[in-house]
Amino acid sequence: QVQLVESGGGLVQPGGSLRLSCAASGSIFRINAMGWYRQAPGKERELVARIISGGSLNYAESVKGRFTISRDNAKNTVLLQMNSLKPEDTAVYYCNANVFNNYYNVNYWGQGTQVTVSS
Repeated sequence: QVQLVESGGGLVQPGGSLRLSCAASGSIFRINAMGWYRQAPGKERELVARIISGGSLNYAESVKGRFTISRDNAKNTVLLQMNSLKPEDTAVYYCNANVFNNYYNVNYWGQGTQVTVSS
């Protein structure tokens, strides 16, 4: 089993910044990809940003230039720096990790952290 522990959500004014952190622990042989998704009320969950093993980065078009994802491989931690936040960034943000446990790949989700952008 793998546990994902998230932190860093909260309330921020438009134009402000937040940083989300997610740490993975447990039966990890290799992390294939790790990143963040979000789900706003009444909408489907969508990719925000992720890092694929080897270093490739994927960003949603709506966050390019404002959000930066980074990873500490030694700590199995991924950070999402969110700048110039907009009200439309308001959502529950979920950490995701696709992990190879030496037998097969498994997709894991964190419990979610609320990000609210409002004046």
